[in-house]
Amino acid sequence: MAGHIQDRWYKSETTDGKTSRIKTDRYGLGLRYRARYVGPDGSEKSKSFPDKQKRLAEQWLNETAADMARGHYVDPRADRITFRQFAEKWVATHTTEVNSREAAERRLRLHAYPYIGTRPLPSFQPGHIRTWLGELEANVPAASHRRIVFGTVSAAFSAALDDGLIGKNPCKAKSIQIPKPSHTRVTPWTARQVFGVRDALPEHLRAAVDVAGGCGLRQGEVFGLSEDELDYEGGWLSVEHQLKRIRGKFVFAFPKGAKVRDVPLPAAVADALKAHSEERPPVRVTLPWRTPDGPLVTKSLIFTGSTGAHVRVSHFNDFMWKPALAAVGIIPQPEEGERFASAPDHGMHALRHFYASVLLDAGENIRALSQYLGHADPGFTLRTYTHLMPSSEGRTRKAVEALYRAPLNHDHGPETAQ
Repeated sequence: MAGHIQDRWYKSETTDGKTSRIKTDRYGLGLRYRARYVGPDGSEKSKSFPDKQKRLAEQWLNETAADMARGHYVDPRADRITFRQFAEKWVATHTTEVNSREAAERRLRLHAYPYIGTRPLPSFQPGHIRTWLGELEANVPAASHRRIVFGTVSAAFSAALDDGLIGKNPCKAKSIQIPKPSHTRVTPWTARQVFGVRDALPEHLRAAVDVAGGCGLRQGEVFGLSEDELDYEGGWLSVEHQLKRIRGKFVFAFPKGAKVRDVPLPAAVADALKAHSEERPPVRVTLPWRTPDGPLVTKSLIFTGSTGAHVRVSHFNDFMWKPALAAVGIIPQPEEGERFASAPDHGMHALRHFYASVLLDAGENIRALSQYLGHADPGFTLRTYTHLMPSSEGRTRKAVEALYRAPLNHDHGPETAQ
């Protein structure tokens, strides 16, 4: 690091080959010494010191050079940047997925900025994060949601660390207790519940249950399903896009995580879709691609709303899906004038869980199931559904029972079996 100290009160002049120090116009005014260096970004940085503190200025330059060498350098301009100012710029560029950006922005706006948004970046200590986590726990009951919010804030600090604005990420201090993930076990619906909900839906949307429960599609993938994604002869369904809502507007986009995939199309589901298409032929719907201002694309949608356009998901959830849940007793019927109860565990995603339970019970392996569900990591699939897999203890019981029930030539009792 090239650095030097400027004395604002004196300057050197050379006359007749002789150099002498003379007072400047600023003599006795303001801070005397100005320590200057060129930062990693190529721009000049400086800090001023009062009279009789030249040694402190030299020490500051030396410490700055050492921080650069160790990778602990912090840009002095960070003192003027608050967490919110940095995070707003970071969140606008940290991912190419519009929905992911909006979700991160919403989490920061609702749960971080009101508590830590005005604090300058370098001033953060682990104690500030612990205090914020206490506020978060009081206002966000779900530990899983708190964990996601914390992860977003920590990611913003990591970006500030990469940019040289802070020396360490306060969220990664040993004293910080990260909100623990919830370990709620998936309880799949029974076949009676699945077909009960199907029968309680409007007739023109019943086949949506067949696709979700028989092929494991997400809700947006079901309602974005187009005619050209169905291979009836080969017995395959291609999941190439979904219907998404962004900033209140619907678009077509890649499936979650851009995981385009092929899923086996069972004959029963194929028959249900054929019968549905005979009653309500596919409708060509034109929507933007990926973002509300994206290029327009047209898909021949299998499922449409009452107006002949795409299904409006919020209307479907409130006025079709929840009444169907109540009809089979999954959620209670509301009192007159009241709305249906919240059902976070019983959205259309429950049909994916049903699909997974059926495949695992039939002996399908985790890797294949993960591929059919469009998961990025088979490990996630295993963690989510491991309790639904045929248990080793069950196989053990059957093996031992078969041994005990086999005819024996002697009567030593089961306790002697080796």
